[in-house]
Amino acid sequence: QVQLVESGGGSVQAGGSLRLSCAASGDTYSTNCMGWFRQAPGKEREGVTGIYTLGSGTFYADSVKGRFTISQDNAKNTVYLQMNSLKPEDTAMYYCAAAVSPYCRYRLYNPGMYIYWGQGTQVTVSS
Repeated sequence: QVQLVESGGGSVQAGGSLRLSCAASGDTYSTNCMGWFRQAPGKEREGVTGIYTLGSGTFYADSVKGRFTISQDNAKNTVYLQMNSLKPEDTAMYYCAAAVSPYCRYRLYNPGMYIYWGQGTQVTVSS
């Protein structure tokens, strides 16, 4: 089992920045991919970014490319989401997720590949 705990959400003005953290514990050795997803009220869950933990592969949604950056600290079993130039449309509940399938590196955008999920952290961007 893998447990994920997110932190770092909050309210910011448009153009501001936030850094989300996701601390993993448990059987972290089995995790091949980590991802960030978001969901706004009345909207479908959307893949924001993902990373193949055993290599250099990453995925970014077109809407966040150039503004958001995913990174990991293996020593701390933590993945980060640096969010810059935030827009009101970035407002959502953000979820950290972990995948164990070896095929997840080819489908980092697909929430169906992830079996472990954090509780979510709210990000609100005001204009």
